[in-house]
This record gives sequence, structure tokens and C-alpha cells, in this order.
Amino acid sequence: MIVEQIWTGNAYRNFNYIVACSETGEAIAIDPLDHEKCLAASKSKGWTITQILNTHEHGDHIGGNGPVVNATGAKILAHRNAKDRIPNMDLGLEAGDLIKVGNTIDLECLDTPGHTMSHICVLSRTEQPALFCGDTLFNAGAGNCHNGGHPKELFDTFATQLAKLPDNTLVYPGHDYIANNLAFTLDREPDNKNAKELLDAVATQDPNQAIITTLAQEKEINT
Repeated sequence: MIVEQIWTGNAYRNFNYIVACSETGEAIAIDPLDHEKCLAASKSKGWTITQILNTHEHGDHIGGNGPVVNATGAKILAHRNAKDRIPNMDLGLEAGDLIKVGNTIDLECLDTPGHTMSHICVLSRTEQPALFCGDTLFNAGAGNCHNGGHPKELFDTFATQLAKLPDNTLVYPGHDYIANNLAFTLDREPDNKNAKELLDAVATQDPNQAIITTLAQEKEINT
């Protein structure tokens, strides 16, 4: 599995993703808001985008769907309950569904309500799992519940699902909020040495080459 993390550089600090099969070059675009960067990245690598996954229905995650579909003919996949809020959705997903990409990639769908009530995270079935978590889990933070979500549901998602995933799971969030989130952790836990060290490390990081955390790290630095 090849993961291309695409830094949009926009005001919302979005990350987009292209996940490609190393054997066939078939790829899935995850929340491809910056369609120009996503299409350029796939073209430069020789990949073919055949599917789009929207983790949820917010505009900064579905806004690039149309141009990507027009350029590639890709099918749009999202939570089955988001069909009335995501135009031209082709396939509704629920917990346990598998998204296959090429010959080598299986992505397992997790139904993860909280940020919205129609939110999907996907977990790769690889030796080192990877979680593409949209706006549910951020580096050192969690999604808000202001636009169609609920804090109880978000808590349950963390407690009953995400906390039980393997510690070596890589975390690929929908936004780069890591510096602000670490500052919040340190406000609540001023003696958190791991959070302080990571905040120092990311202070000058280039989001085009962002630090990728694991769930084990998140359990140490994510209040």
C-alpha cells in the first residue's frame, strides 16, 4: 500500500490522501478537496483514481468530488446515511464493509459517529495498519461536534472502537491541527513530557512532510 499525503495549504489546513496499489497503480482518493493537487499527484506517479472516499459530508471534504469524477470517472463512496448530503454518491458504506483497491489493498470501514452522524473511518488490513480518520481523530486532538455531531457519540467512538485498535496503527487525519492540539494538551497536562517534546519537533515542520503519529503516541499526548 502506497500512501500519498497531500497538504492543501488552505485556510482549513486540510490533508487529502491518495492510496494506491503497488501492483496495479489503481488508487482511491480520500477527501480530495484540492482536486488539482490530487490529480497532479496521481498523474505524476502513474496512478489511476477509480474511487473517491468521503469520510463525511462537510464541504471541505467533498468539494473536490466533481472535478475528480470528471477527470477520472471515479465512483463516490461514503457513509450510507450521507446520500442526501453528498451529491452523486455511488455507494453507501456501513461498518465492516471492505473497500478493495487494486490487488493489494483492503480498507475496512468503521462507522464512527460524533463529528457528524454519518462519518466513516477506514482501517487498512496491512501488517502495520493505517487509519484514515477524517475529522474524528486528529493528531493530539479530536473532532468538534458543532455541525451535525454529538459529544456522547464521539466519546463512544473513541472508547469502543479507536482505543481498541493496535497501538502501531498509523494516524492519517483530515487536518493539520497538531501544534494547537499539543498546546491544549499541555494546558491540561503541563507535565506531559511527550507532548512538550513533540510540540518542539513540530514547531518548524513542513506540513508537506508532516510527522505521522501512531495510536500508541496518541494515547500519550492526546488529552
